[in-house]
Amino acid sequence: MGVIKTALEIALEKTDSIKSDKTSITQYEARQQGKKLANEYLSGEADITGELKKASGADREYIKQGVFDILVTQIALPSSQEDAVKVEKAVKGLESVIKSKEFSAMVSQLTQVLNQYLQESAQYEQAIRQQYAPKLRQKEEELSRRYGREVRIDPMQDPEFIAFYNQHMNALKGNYENVIAQAREEARKMFTEA
Repeated sequence: MGVIKTALEIALEKTDSIKSDKTSITQYEARQQGKKLANEYLSGEADITGELKKASGADREYIKQGVFDILVTQIALPSSQEDAVKVEKAVKGLESVIKSKEFSAMVSQLTQVLNQYLQESAQYEQAIRQQYAPKLRQKEEELSRRYGREVRIDPMQDPEFIAFYNQHMNALKGNYENVIAQAREEARKMFTEA
């Protein structure tokens, strides 16, 4: 008859071969520190370059990786000028961890593309509203006749307008999403080569 073991003994036997790896824990903590640093930078509370200078040589690369992981996700199409400023700030932060003249050139091109997107987006929105205006007036007149008083419809409350708007704006976004994806990929390449 075999020996009956407790659940604790069985668990200890199964985990006996697992040893904690101090270096992987240290690397993980350094990456987490880098992610925290990136978030503090985005909120205006930290300076990436200064903090990286303070870090020890062994941890510095993993901190950079954490910073990069957060900031590269911030490269996106802005919906307003305020968003564009946030994207530009994230890209400037990436310059702290990617020391490359090519990346600096890409940053200026990306800034131009983001500004162009915002301009085109505003023009598209105006054109969409003008194109839909006759149909909206027709709906307002019909409702005004039905209710016996003047009715105004906010276009963003009209499901038909929203579908029309989204269709055209998504087409514009589709044109620029490729540029954003390419910028992220180029940043990844330059980061790994640095």
